[in-house]
Amino acid sequence: MTSPTPPAEPQFADRTYRSTSALVCGVLLLVLLAVMAGDALFQGKGQAPWLALAALLTAVPLIVAFTLRPAVFVNDERIRVRNPFRTIRLPWTEVADVRAGYSSELIAAGGAKYQLWAVPVSLRDRKRASRAAARVPHKDAYGRFSPGAGAGSDAHQHTAPPIAAADQTIMELRGLAERAGEPTGESTGTTGSVRWAYEVIAPAVAGAVLFVVLWAIG
Repeated sequence: MTSPTPPAEPQFADRTYRSTSALVCGVLLLVLLAVMAGDALFQGKGQAPWLALAALLTAVPLIVAFTLRPAVFVNDERIRVRNPFRTIRLPWTEVADVRAGYSSELIAAGGAKYQLWAVPVSLRDRKRASRAAARVPHKDAYGRFSPGAGAGSDAHQHTAPPIAAADQTIMELRGLAERAGEPTGESTGTTGSVRWAYEVIAPAVAGAVLFVVLWAIG
C-alpha cells in the first residue's frame, strides 16, 4: 500500500509588501512610549505606575497594529492581507480587482472591499511621479522623440515614465490577479477567509478597561 503523496510545497516564498515609513514611525513611537512610561513605572508614586502600565497595555498593541502589523503577502495562488485588526486570505480566483484611488483596495468576487493598509497612497508621491514623467522623452505618432527637459543625448533611450510606489504595487498585484483569470465563483479547493486579530484587540481592550477603572477609583 502506497502512502498518499504530500501536497507540493510552493516553489518560491511569498512576496511581501510593507510600508517602510509606517515601520519607522512605529519603532520611533514605541521607543518614545517606552521612555515616557518607563519613567512613570520606576519613579512614579501612588497609582502612577499602574496607570502607566495600563496605558502601555493599551497603546502598544494599537501602535503595533497600525504601523508594524500591516503587510500584504502574495504568491501565484493567493493573496493574504494583514490589516490592523483583520487578516484576509483570498485565492486569486476570488479577487475581482485591486485598485488605488485615495486608498488601496482589494475587491472580492462577492463585492466585499478590503483596504490594503500596507500599501498607503501618497498624493505627493503621485504628483512627484507626474512631474518626473513629464520630463521623460516620449515618441509621437511619427516615432519621433518630443523635445523637452529630458530630450538630448539620452533621447534615443526610451524609458517608461515613472509612477508612484503605491501605483506600482497595485499594478503588480493586479497583474497576478489577471494571470489567474476571471473569478468563476466555483470552488477550486481553496477558499477565502477573514480572521479577526484577537491577539491585538484583547490586550488593547483590557488595558483601556484597566486604565478607566484606575482613573475612576483614583
